[in-house]
Amino acid sequence: MNAKVCLFSYLILVNLYTWILFGIDKWKALNGQWRIPEKVLFFTSLAGGSLGALVGMKMFHHKTKKKRFSIGIPVFLVIHVGLVAGLLWYRIV
Repeated sequence: MNAKVCLFSYLILVNLYTWILFGIDKWKALNGQWRIPEKVLFFTSLAGGSLGALVGMKMFHHKTKKKRFSIGIPVFLVIHVGLVAGLLWYRIV
């Protein structure tokens, strides 16, 4: 398997996982259950799941009022897009 396929497979999986975490955390919030720690949501976003986090925030209306998320997640997304674009531009992957 080449590096490009590995990179995009990783990004798809981490974004899907992050999106699911945001959905589960919102469900838990509505049902008064034990929540997923914010640091877990933030770390999975930083680890490449920023698009999944942003979609989850919008879709589930979750963490949208917290500045750390409403500013941090889009910043992560810009960084991730820039990194992937740079890797592709310079043919590193």
